[in-house]
Amino acid sequence: MPPTTRPIPETKPSESRLRAWATVDLGALRHNLRRVRERCPATGIIAVVKADAYGHGLAECAGALRDADAGIRGFAVATMEEARRLREVEGELPIQCLAGFGNGEELEDCARYGLEPVLHEPGQLRLLRNFFLPDGGRLSLWLKHNSGMNRLGLDADAILAAARELAKRKDLKLRLMSHLAWADELDDAGSAAFTRRQLLAFDRLRRKLGAVLGAPPECSMSSSAGILCLADAHYDIVRPGIMLYGSSSVAGRSAQELGLLPVMTLRARLLAVREVKAGEAVGYGASWRFPRDTRMGVVSIGYADGYPRSAANGTPVLVASGGGFVRCRLAGRVSMDMVTVDLGELDDVVPGGEVILWGDGLDADEVAARAGTIAYELFTRVTARVEKRYR
Repeated sequence: MPPTTRPIPETKPSESRLRAWATVDLGALRHNLRRVRERCPATGIIAVVKADAYGHGLAECAGALRDADAGIRGFAVATMEEARRLREVEGELPIQCLAGFGNGEELEDCARYGLEPVLHEPGQLRLLRNFFLPDGGRLSLWLKHNSGMNRLGLDADAILAAARELAKRKDLKLRLMSHLAWADELDDAGSAAFTRRQLLAFDRLRRKLGAVLGAPPECSMSSSAGILCLADAHYDIVRPGIMLYGSSSVAGRSAQELGLLPVMTLRARLLAVREVKAGEAVGYGASWRFPRDTRMGVVSIGYADGYPRSAANGTPVLVASGGGFVRCRLAGRVSMDMVTVDLGELDDVVPGGEVILWGDGLDADEVAARAGTIAYELFTRVTARVEKRYR
C-alpha cells in the first residue's frame, strides 16, 4: 500500500485540538461552478443550496457562489424556512423555493422577501386567487410540470389552465420547470427512453404554454445529471446541486473524471494504535476477525458524527503516514464515537495522527457505495458535533 504523493497539509494549532472536523474548500466550490459554466455557457445558473448547502454551510457557500466569476442568476432551496434563512445573508439575488408556499402567510413571505415559489398543486392556485401585489410589484412564479417524476407537479392540462388564468395578471411572471427522474444512467436503454419521453412531453408543453402567454416562457429542466449528460435539456436555466460539491451524479463516472473537486473533507484522529493477533475480533458483534498479525487504529469518529453506521468492512480511509496518506480499510462495525481500521504494515503512525474519511484524495462516492448509500446522504448527515473549517 504505497502512500500517496500528496503531502500532509500543515495543521493549524486550532485544528490540532479537534477530534473530528470537516474542512470546506470554497475554492473547490467555485471551481465546480466554473465546470457548470463551461457546460452551459449561455444559460442562467440557479445554484442549489438546500439542506444547508448539502451539509457544507449555507451562508459560506452562498457567499462563495455569489461572488464567483462564473456568474449565477440565483439560488434554490427546498423549504420556506431555508429561503428565509438564506435571505438574511443574501440580500439581492433571487431565491427559488422548490416546495413553494403552503398557506397565505408563506405566499406573503414570497412577495416580502423576493422569493420565487414553485406552483405544483391546485391548492396553491386557490391561494393565489385571493392574493395581489401592490401596484408595481411582481412575483416570479414557477409552474412545475410533472413530466414523469411523479412527485410534485401538475400535468400539462392543469398547467395550461393555470397559465390561462394567471397570465391575465400583471403582478405575476410565469416560468416553467420540471425535473429529470432518471438521467444519471443514460447508457441504460431504459433510462435513455424514459428521459427522452420526459423531454418530449416538456417540449410539447413549452410550445403550448408559449402560445398561451404570447411568448415562450423561461424554462428549467436540468439539475447536475442533465447538465453533464444532456445538452439539449439545458434550456434557459440549469439548477446544479451535487456537482457543485464535488460528487458525481453520473453512473460509472467519477467526480475526478468529470473535472470536479471535492469540497468537503471529513477528518478525524487516531485515538489509539494496538497490536492484534491473527484471529482476534474487533467491535460489536465480532463482525471482523484479523486474518494476520497486524496493527489496528482506533479513529475518533462514529455515527454520532455522521459517519455511516452501514459502512462495511473494507471501506477505505486515508491515514497520515510517511509524509503522505496511505489507504487503509475499516475493520469492524462503526460505533457511536469510534471506528477501527486495519493499519496493515504501517509502523510510523501514533495516536493523534490524522485520518481522512472522505474528501481530498478519497472520493466520497466510493465511501458511499461501500455504505450502501450516496454522497448526498454522507454530506447532509454530518452532525453539529463536527466543526466546519472554511478555506
